[in-house]
This record gives sequence, structure tokens and C-alpha cells, in this order.
Amino acid sequence: MNMDPNAAKYLIKAKIFADGVVDKPDVVGAVFGQTEGLLGEEMDLRELQKSGRIGRIEVAIDSKKGKSEGEMAIPSSLDQVETAVLASSLETVDRVGPCHAKIEVISVEDIRVEKRTKIVDRAKKILETMQEGMKETGSDLTDEVRRAVQVEEVTTYGKERLPAGPNVDTADNLIVVEGRNDVVNLLRAGIKNCIAVEGASVPQTVKDLSRGKTITVFTDGDRSGELILREMLQTMDVDFVARAPRGQEVEELTQKQLTKCLRNKMPIQQYLDISGFEATGATRGPGEEPDRGPAPREGGAPGGAPQQGGPRGPPPAAAPPRQAPPPPRPGPSAAPPPPPPPPMSPRLTMLFGLLGQLTNPSRARILGENDAVEAEVPAKDVVEALAALPKPASAVVFDGVVSQRLLDVAQGKGVREVVAVRLGAIGKVPDGVHVYTRTDTEASP
Repeated sequence: MNMDPNAAKYLIKAKIFADGVVDKPDVVGAVFGQTEGLLGEEMDLRELQKSGRIGRIEVAIDSKKGKSEGEMAIPSSLDQVETAVLASSLETVDRVGPCHAKIEVISVEDIRVEKRTKIVDRAKKILETMQEGMKETGSDLTDEVRRAVQVEEVTTYGKERLPAGPNVDTADNLIVVEGRNDVVNLLRAGIKNCIAVEGASVPQTVKDLSRGKTITVFTDGDRSGELILREMLQTMDVDFVARAPRGQEVEELTQKQLTKCLRNKMPIQQYLDISGFEATGATRGPGEEPDRGPAPREGGAPGGAPQQGGPRGPPPAAAPPRQAPPPPRPGPSAAPPPPPPPPMSPRLTMLFGLLGQLTNPSRARILGENDAVEAEVPAKDVVEALAALPKPASAVVFDGVVSQRLLDVAQGKGVREVVAVRLGAIGKVPDGVHVYTRTDTEASP
């Protein structure tokens, strides 16, 4: 039913029952006719309707099987008492047209209550929107500005242009992380004495910094973070180790998680005792460089021989073998001495000879077919240079540490031999690639 816009306060609702077939005009005429003069001139329906104190009478009626039934609504702007009197007067109507009828008042609704309910509900939604907007323009805005400023403080450091915080030079303590996103996240937390290695191999700049500062290595809590940590332990001086929670990365941690991980950092010796890792770099004295010279085995076998089925023999001419100790005295349980190893192949002798030429400065050579030098680059760039090589290669000789990434790229380029100073953190040596080193750490497929 449509309500007259002049009615502002109450809505009288009533039901109509008639014992015959009647229409809307019949009901309206009966109401006006049978209430006329009943309540006096001031409460006459026609006068009230002319003055706009009651609205248009709305009737909805339906006839079935000779009987009529429907509803009626009268909007009112009278006060409560007058509206109640008007509503009760409707029940005095007992005939509609020629039919016997009955009108029963169902309710008198306060329209203003419904309006107030709608106002309150809408006000709540508006207030929530206002509060969300205030939050965004308040603390969230300051945090956003602070983060933006902190991200802008990311600098580059060293000849490798490594991502770092602004306090790398001035701070006595240095946090070494894996990548640029880790540095950005630390800066967001207000930690500015950090630098990233940006790769599996440790740059020379970070190695140099580790000799003069207290170093905390902060890596991801996954397998990759463990391998990079082992690489760092073998190539630089480390004082403390911090790890992200298992399965998480440093760049994903909140400020609270970052602070907790760094607060729970572990001294290097304690970490080594728990993990069982070997830390070549962490045990060096200040300023001491790792030994790059040959480390042959007893009996004259070079350390660069592979573990399984590789050739064994005397080391290159540049590194004379140590004198073998006398064999043990025979006894009841003494095992027979091992047979002498086979001599080193001419090809390995040639490759180790090339390695001896690359120690100063640290360089790398990539050999192609017929052992021709296809590229010569700094040792730190060997992985990128090998990946960018337009044709297959046969061998890689470089003055550095073998990483898993180098071996994966080498397999893709068809490399058969990798000759280097030392083996880093390796998960698995790919099939078809043989690794030869100067130290006692070597691998073969």
C-alpha cells in the first residue's frame, strides 16, 4: 500500500470482512458515512483529510465465493490519543454497501520508530566507514611513510654493488642476508647494518668485511638457506648464526619475528656443535686467508682426484708430493697397505696446471671443444659467463669454491670436468659432471 506523504506519525492498519461482494469505493464510502458526526466536527474524517491531518485511505480487498476480505490503512499525523480514538471509531462500521461487514483494527504503528531504526542502522555503517578512513589516514599513513623512507635507504656497497643498509661502514656488527628483499625487510624494521650476498657464492666484499666486524649470518628457514649458510661458513669469518622459522623466508617476517630471530642468534661454535657443519672460514684468525695450495694425500695422490673411479697419481709439477710415512708394523690385526693409486691422466694434469695460473688474481677459464679457451672472466662471474655461453663447453677451471648452482649450469652446458680450489655446499653432483679440487673435499657422480 502507498502511504500519503502528508501522514508523518502513525499508520492505522485494519482488516475488513464482508458477507458479500464489495469493492474499494464501497469500503471507503462506508467508513466516511458511518463515522460522520460520531466524533464531532474536529474529528470528522472529511475535515481531517482536507486539513492534511490524515492521509488517503488505502484499501486492498478480494472477493471469493461470495465473500470479501481485505486490509485497510490510514496514515495519521494526529497525536497518540486522537489517533487511538480514530482507530477505534473504525470498528463501529458494520455494513459495507448492502452487505453485513466487520472492521477489526490490527495495529497502530509509529512510523517514526521505523525511521529511527533505519537512521540508526545507516549511522552505524557511516561511522564504521569514517573510522576505517581515520585509521588509514592515521597510524597506517605514518607507517607507510616510514616504510617508504626506510626502503629508500637501500644502498649499494662494494665493487659488486651489493644491496646494503646505510650503516654498513660505521657499524661494528654486520648482518649478512641472502638477497635484496631481505635487506628491504630489515630496513622496514629499522635494522640498517645489513648487507646481502646476492647469490650462492660469497662476494669478496663480504669476505673482507667479515674480517673486521662481528658477523651475524641471517638466512631463510629452508634447504636453500642451509646450503648458503654452509657456503658462508666455509668462505668467511662468522660469529653468530640466525635462521628464519622453518619454511619461512627473511623477507616475509614481521618486525616482531625479525627481532625475535636476531635476539635468539646462536654463537658459531654452539651452532657448529649442534649442526655438525665444518666452518673453514669461521676458524681462521683475523686477516688470515684460506690456504689455496695443494693438499695431496698420503702416498702422493692429489686431493683433486674424484671419489669414485677417478684417476689417482702424483700432483701437478708445481706442487711436489710429501714423503709418504713408513708403513705400519705387521701385527695380528694389521690390515695390508692399500695398493698404490694409478697415475693422473694427462688431461687432469693440464687442467690443474691451468688452475695454478689463475690464483693471482682470481680468474676462471671456460674450455670448449679441443680444450680451447672460450671465455676468461673473474671467478665470481663464472656462473653467469657459463650460462651466457652460446655453445657447449667441456671444462671449467676457476680459482674459487664450487657451488650447486655452478654444477647445475655446467651440466646444462655439457661440461665434463670442474676444477676448483674447494667444494662448497653441494646437495648432489649432477650426472656426467666430475669435480676435482685441491682440498680433501671432492665429489663425483
